Amino acid sequence: MKLELRHLRVVCAIADAGSLSKASSLLGLAQPALTAQLHRIEALLGGRLFERDHRGARPTALGELVLERARVLLPAFSRLQEDALRLVDDTVPGDRYRVGAVNGPMLGGLVHRLTEAHPGAHVSTQVSWSGEELSAMVAAGRLDYVLVGVCGDAPPPSEHGLTWHVIAVEPVFVLMPEDHPFTVLEEVELGALRDTQWAVVPGDGCFGDCFVAACSRAGFTPRTMYEVDINSCIDLASTGDAVALCQPTFRRTPGLVSMPLAGAPLRWRHLMGWDPEGPAAAFGPQVLRYAAEAYRETAERSTRYADWLPRHPEYGAVPHQALV
Repeated sequence: MKLELRHLRVVCAIADAGSLSKASSLLGLAQPALTAQLHRIEALLGGRLFERDHRGARPTALGELVLERARVLLPAFSRLQEDALRLVDDTVPGDRYRVGAVNGPMLGGLVHRLTEAHPGAHVSTQVSWSGEELSAMVAAGRLDYVLVGVCGDAPPPSEHGLTWHVIAVEPVFVLMPEDHPFTVLEEVELGALRDTQWAVVPGDGCFGDCFVAACSRAGFTPRTMYEVDINSCIDLASTGDAVALCQPTFRRTPGLVSMPLAGAPLRWRHLMGWDPEGPAAAFGPQVLRYAAEAYRETAERSTRYADWLPRHPEYGAVPHQALV
């Protein structure tokens, strides 16, 4: 793993908040996930960045150095993005579609539909693990639309005045080797996985807390949770070192099987948002329809999910409805 700008944002958030608990709330991460992320950053940089005790977290000498550089690099990078957008963005709404997305199944299909239906339009994308960050970019006029996922009934990012629409509701599946004894079952009881390690991709929101709560209802406390990128999730699941929590639309990967959890103890909603006062709002329903079509297409490609959906009609793509 290499040091990335998101790591610097995490370090600055901890320093500004003064403690990991406050920073985890501001970042929308479970505190164990933030602590694990800090440990990985410290391992990359070769030393501790914060002294932590009951009074909070205070930067070490190394931490002060990293903070000093980060507070220069982060604003400079933000200005670079803004200047680049101003330079290339000479189109008008309807001739451009700037889409931000958190890890989800429909971005590729949405881009395909936009470019096919509007061959002269400029389509651009930006991906981030943070729905909050992308929503702020929509509010600032740097993106037109944002695709995010939220856990259960949790609200979408609400500080930026966006209008939110539900694209789909889906269960959370688990990814495991195809020779695992549980793969012969129709679905897996969460409690039967009590002795496993877990892997998940990072994100803001309450998913980590919801997962721990679901495990508690199943009668156990989860062991190690690896917060890693998608490729590392695949690697850990392939070797049997962890069971990966995944979306049911997860693309078929040789040697791996995505399995439904009995009773669907974890639920995920895919949402699209835009600024209701912005010029892109007029085209929002059209883009939303493309996103829903892309989701249905992706769901149909997942044989196990496609077989599961008819028995659970409350899941899958939903009629267009506004949340806010």
